[in-house]
Amino acid sequence: MIYVCLPSFNAASTVGLVLWKIRQVLEEFSREYQILVVDDASTDGTATVLEPYERALPMTLISMGQHVGHGASLEILVREALSRTDRPRRDCLITLPADFSVTPVVLPDLIKRIESGADVVVGEVLSAPASPAMRGVRRLATWLLRPGVQLRGLRDIASGVYAFRLITLRGCVKESQGPLLHTDGRCADAELVARAATIARQIAVVPLAADAPDGAARSREGALSLALSLIRAGRSLSIPAPQTPIRRTS
Repeated sequence: MIYVCLPSFNAASTVGLVLWKIRQVLEEFSREYQILVVDDASTDGTATVLEPYERALPMTLISMGQHVGHGASLEILVREALSRTDRPRRDCLITLPADFSVTPVVLPDLIKRIESGADVVVGEVLSAPASPAMRGVRRLATWLLRPGVQLRGLRDIASGVYAFRLITLRGCVKESQGPLLHTDGRCADAELVARAATIARQIAVVPLAADAPDGAARSREGALSLALSLIRAGRSLSIPAPQTPIRRTS
């Protein structure tokens, strides 16, 4: 089973398009899948947009009564997928941004890497994903996260596009003995990758194109905010560096 997870907040203009594209891609790719969406107390009509998709797709909507943030939403999705799986060594969880900053056509590449033996797959957007300032922060992210988080060999850990074998995430949750994630925003994405990478047997990277359609939402987290959150995370977290080599695809 493939669990496609979308943390969503005020994404009414794009989340429906993301869901429609997920369905199109995975039906053509012919894999069994479920979509898990957290609506983090959106105020822009996201809930209204999601309602018909919940009826039409193999999708579960988790609606929050109050805003909890991206990190908490991400952890809710991880724990929900883990509660559902009966084959954690085979099943995987894939995260996608609800703002369509990366199109779901990347799903087959991520799934193929999991099926080839990877436990963690990181999608890297190396083309211009946003403003020059944001692009610079994302390229410096692994440096900004030091010394508490060390992810050498990764060039973009803030894309929001990742695949995890569920047995790996189960190990992360077991080790945490409490909350899994302690950061928010894109920093929480990097934290999840870092925690999973410490126990992964194989880590793969796939290049992604930032080819979202016109009208796709822009990130609400600015470059300065992301840089500061990464610096704070690097001083508050203590996650061992992964010992597993990173495999890249061309």
